[in-house]
Amino acid sequence: MEYGKIIAVTGLSGLFELVSSKNDGAIVRSLDDKTTRFVASRVHNFSHLESIEVYTVSDNVNLVEVFQAMEKNTKALPDVKDAKALKAYFQEIFPELDQERVYTSDMKKMVKWFEVLKNNEVAFKLSQAAEDAGAPEEEEAEVAAAPEVEAPKAEKKAPKKKKAEEPATAEAEAEAPKKKAPRKKKTEE
Repeated sequence: MEYGKIIAVTGLSGLFELVSSKNDGAIVRSLDDKTTRFVASRVHNFSHLESIEVYTVSDNVNLVEVFQAMEKNTKALPDVKDAKALKAYFQEIFPELDQERVYTSDMKKMVKWFEVLKNNEVAFKLSQAAEDAGAPEEEEAEVAAAPEVEAPKAEKKAPKKKKAEEPATAEAEAEAPKKKAPRKKKTEE
């Protein structure tokens, strides 16, 4: 199963694999009980896990980086009901996490999602499209390093548009064909 196909659906607990998308919603498969169902987009919103970012004290990071740090750590996952244990766990495995902007409810969700993904043997890596979306920073650096080339100046300016023409004169109005009023049907008496 690919990490890029995993989504969260508002109003529904757990994670889902995107099977197919339609104009009015999506067909999803639950990672918990493997049931497949249609979810209407007018009722629910979908969030790809690849697009979720987490606040840090410097730049935001993708959620997959937090999952990778959780996977590398040998410490057992904390109980989601213990807020202090959650904060201590994330402070240890991902110290850059902004503890003021990442709420305890977000940490609970990350732990639950991590467990579900591990149980379904999902590899924590971004798809090529998501990696390419993060690459513009490198491209911007290359553009900034390129020598500046002065754009050629236009020799002539385009003439300004004239204001709306004067209203038509009486002679011009007389020459224009006149519209005839529709005829009324005669009724027989």
